Amino acid sequence: MSSHYQICTKCIMDTSDPNITFNDAGECDYCQNFESNIKPSWHTDARGEAELMKFADRIKRDSKGHDFDCIIGLSGGLDSSYAAYIAKEKMGLRPLLLHVDAGWNTDQAVGNIEKLVDGLGLDLYTEVINWEEMKDLQVAFLKSQVPDQDIPQDTAFFSGLYKFAKAHKIKWVLTGGNFSTECCREPDEWGAYPGIDKTLINDIHSKFGKRKLKSFPIVDLLAYKIYYRYVLGMKVFRPLNLVPYYKKDAEETLGRLFGWQKFKHKHHESRFTRFYEDYWMPRKFGYEKRRAHFSSLIMTGQMTRDEALERISKPELSEEFLKTEFEFVANKLDLTVEELQKIFDGENKTCLDYKNKKFVIGLGAKVLRAMGIERRLFR
Repeated sequence: MSSHYQICTKCIMDTSDPNITFNDAGECDYCQNFESNIKPSWHTDARGEAELMKFADRIKRDSKGHDFDCIIGLSGGLDSSYAAYIAKEKMGLRPLLLHVDAGWNTDQAVGNIEKLVDGLGLDLYTEVINWEEMKDLQVAFLKSQVPDQDIPQDTAFFSGLYKFAKAHKIKWVLTGGNFSTECCREPDEWGAYPGIDKTLINDIHSKFGKRKLKSFPIVDLLAYKIYYRYVLGMKVFRPLNLVPYYKKDAEETLGRLFGWQKFKHKHHESRFTRFYEDYWMPRKFGYEKRRAHFSSLIMTGQMTRDEALERISKPELSEEFLKTEFEFVANKLDLTVEELQKIFDGENKTCLDYKNKKFVIGLGAKVLRAMGIERRLFR
């Protein structure tokens, strides 16, 4: 963090992002980007609805003769759950729901998936990741000391989804990605690695892993961006950007219609992600992903700055609960509490300490921004 601390006067992003900049009014570049690049072209009114239905017709036309119109990766969290609801009830699609089980589901997430599948009357396929390989890769990443400890899970989720879609010739992938709750992107320095980098994953695993990843799915980002899109013709669509999507309203709707239960905070459907974002990341690296999450809600009028400052002043979970989770994570990964603590106390590193394709991936992100396809701020 910069020796001169500064926090945005509109949201709560601060100099824990070392590359953040502020204008004369003290407003950060994330807020400026939202006002200039996202807000003007983000339509959730009649224009958005018309665009949504155009995509619905196009997806149906492209999928004629197939059992499913599209595929949606379902985690049990809010974004993917609401995307499934919009796809079925608003767009009239026949989505296949795919859940990739990486071994860290909370009971609440499992319950939400079951309620949504039953309530919407949709088909669900569950892809179970080989736990021994998952565990080996996660321990390797912990030992690597990099900030982004969710790379193994994210790789499993997205690669599993794309591989399944390819195998079953499903052209359209619908995701819960959205501007409403994610317009403020977490900076790379906080561990938000920009995509699946097979070079990075293989290098870290070769140094710290113990078993071969025979079945673990890894679809490199560049392979997806080029081969999956331009050769196989796979397309990604984010329906939540074209409908009014407010976090509290969406939670209420899913709860009322299906008995879906809301989470304490974003990403809490995964027990490991909850531990990593609420304990490991802030205490080991000093980064609070909640800053970006709350700042997104501030920018989109769903939370006041004062509410965000009050909430981020204390942990989401109690100290006693976090201590129990530390022990649970250690045991599940076949580590002693002392071994996990030793890793926690080790010297912090970054993904740049290992072989990677970050420059190429970053260059691609800049091209997407220049084309207007990606409007969030990437550095």
